[in-house]
Amino acid sequence: MGTPGNKEAVDYIRSGRGRLGIELGSTRIKACLIGDDPRDVLALGSFTWENSFIDGLWTYSLEDVWSGVQAVYADLLADSERRYGVRPAALESIGISAMMHGYLAFDSNDELLVPFRTWRNTTTGPAAKQLTGLFDVNIPLRWSIAHLHQAVLDQEPHVGRIDFMTTLAGYVHWRLTDRKVVGVGDASGMFPIDSATLDYDAALMKRYDTFAAGSTPGMDIARLLPEVLVAGVNAGELTEAGARLLDPSGGLQPGAVFCPPEGDAGTGMVATCSVAPRTGNVSAGTSIFAMVVLERPLAQVHHELDLVTTPAGAPVAMVHCNNGASELAAWAHLFAQFASAAGTTVDSDKAFSALLQEALKGETDAGGLLVYNYLAGEPIAGTSEGRPLFVRTPDSNFTLANFMRAQLYGVFATLVLGMRVLETENVSIDRMFAHGGMFKTAGVAQRFLAGALNAPVSVADSASEGGAWGIAVLAAFVKDPSDDLDAYLRNSVFGGAAFETTNPDPADATGFTAYLDRYSAGLAIQRAAVNTLTLKGATQ
Repeated sequence: MGTPGNKEAVDYIRSGRGRLGIELGSTRIKACLIGDDPRDVLALGSFTWENSFIDGLWTYSLEDVWSGVQAVYADLLADSERRYGVRPAALESIGISAMMHGYLAFDSNDELLVPFRTWRNTTTGPAAKQLTGLFDVNIPLRWSIAHLHQAVLDQEPHVGRIDFMTTLAGYVHWRLTDRKVVGVGDASGMFPIDSATLDYDAALMKRYDTFAAGSTPGMDIARLLPEVLVAGVNAGELTEAGARLLDPSGGLQPGAVFCPPEGDAGTGMVATCSVAPRTGNVSAGTSIFAMVVLERPLAQVHHELDLVTTPAGAPVAMVHCNNGASELAAWAHLFAQFASAAGTTVDSDKAFSALLQEALKGETDAGGLLVYNYLAGEPIAGTSEGRPLFVRTPDSNFTLANFMRAQLYGVFATLVLGMRVLETENVSIDRMFAHGGMFKTAGVAQRFLAGALNAPVSVADSASEGGAWGIAVLAAFVKDPSDDLDAYLRNSVFGGAAFETTNPDPADATGFTAYLDRYSAGLAIQRAAVNTLTLKGATQ
């Protein structure tokens, strides 16, 4: 990543040539403003938020969505003023990204019919099973069509009133531009995509309408879904109302061009230059997932693998795990609290970095310790709900170093279970990249991921900015779509970029395999905890 000189940056900002990316993650909303060179970061913004568990469902209110978007944009403006003494009054282009999947259903008056049901909910099992059989395509629990069909199966009264459904990124984009569209990558987490037409699979839509007609007469899924657009296409402009919604102070002019709104998986691929066949990336945040761009269709349907697309529409196999680094972050916060109680002030970021460094001293198999980071259900592991667990036996070597190594191994364990399915399909990967905040601490998470995958892992200096920078790059691509997306990234964004590559340490690979064997055997403990320990929210 670069930073332009002050005079050049001020010129970009004053002339309205900045490209803005906003990504709504599960725990943080980030904003990133870049200049003519996508590698030049002009300003950054961040806002922390959290989902709520209400009536047995994970959700965010729309009020929280907008207060968060406004707060992150205000933080970016303040950062711009701190750096250069100037705030942008106009923008050249904007991109919106957010966590994929979930269910936002609106009536003909644009009123939300039921609270937003996020990707984290695992209550759609019967629907996902039915649809997987109907389509002969794996339909995961978190996909939008699974949420809709579960509402159909449950005979929820709102179903007959649905006029439009979308994703979180699609919703924010709609309110800012008045256009009901999504990028093809985000769309591929709503309903299966036809890779030939780069649109929803028409045959499967017809099959679903026929299937649902008995319980929902007149079902027309095509009418409910947002329009699909590929990267590089003009997806609308910031309206006057949208400008006031993004910046209530009135300082932002309308007219900025938008790229298609994308999901966090797509922006992760962009942020790691992983949109060509035989490339892949791992994105670690609240969830963790691996994306591998395919050369050919998979031979079989696997419940561990989603079939999605790049922002340009190329087919991708996705291994998605609901639980990523949140439990690791919670422990880092706990240790920071302990330091404070002991009279030493250590913020969570410093505690996180120190604890990760300590993990390097641990035994390669984490000394017999086990961590299940399941704050939510984990379909790959066969659990419908989650219970975070730390497990040890009397003869385990209980040290801080082993504890932290077990925490990191716990982040990657379920992901590797899914990646092993890709091996059975003989999927080839030339390059695997990683991004997300946990990779900011050099030489730790990257090393352990390389050992877990038993493959080289590369990290770019954009790794910690992740999706907000990735969607800003897609916003820039709308203004310069002379190449296809892969060529644009290789030539205009990552040309000459430095990647740090870590090869797997044989001892780490052997130790992680031993850890994973115990982890797999111990999943019975996780299932017993789910059956025994009731969530407080479930009784409200």
